[in-house]
Amino acid sequence: MTTILRDWSYQYQWLYDSISWLAALSVGGEGRFRRLALKGLEISPDTKVLDMCCGAGPATQVLAERSHHVTGLDASPHAIQRARQRVPQADYVEAFAEKMPFPDNQFDLVHTSTALHEMEPEQLQQILREVHRVLKPGGTFTLVDFHSPTNPLYWVGVSIFLELFETETAWQLLKTDLAELLSDIGFHPVQQTLYAGGSLQVIQAKKGEKGGKRFSG
Repeated sequence: MTTILRDWSYQYQWLYDSISWLAALSVGGEGRFRRLALKGLEISPDTKVLDMCCGAGPATQVLAERSHHVTGLDASPHAIQRARQRVPQADYVEAFAEKMPFPDNQFDLVHTSTALHEMEPEQLQQILREVHRVLKPGGTFTLVDFHSPTNPLYWVGVSIFLELFETETAWQLLKTDLAELLSDIGFHPVQQTLYAGGSLQVIQAKKGEKGGKRFSG
């Protein structure tokens, strides 16, 4: 079930940007939020990057500052249009993340920001399998999204935000162990870092050099 505020946030860019700005204050502002998932990663001009579920391109813009080979993917033609205006130097593909039109082992890095909480559980698992498929062996999947707060003081703010702007899938993500899901699919190692009282998680996961489905370590 969606709320009118959620619908408005997708319809009006100024409202979406304002919500993003307010939410990012918990980690030090918009600029820092967009770089959280990239912390510690080596991204060169030759790195082939996929910004999955890129939306209007705020993270695509940050990625394109480092790499000359950035592709933004989103299912919304309206979002793709806005992203192309914002970051014209990137390439764009209109497609669903659970069925990406790319060959195996295409990208060095796959990034996604606050998108996985919008997916149903089966859809989420299919998307993670697709990410594993399109990554090169040794490539990295990095993401930032909601997490169940570890600090009780953050529960009120998170609950209000989810009630106003999100759907039941966001609540489902709070109960989901993304790190475990990624390990089951074949990513190793999987590193998880929590921010904002545990209400945000950053995960950086490697695809094994041989590209297998499961790894032990």
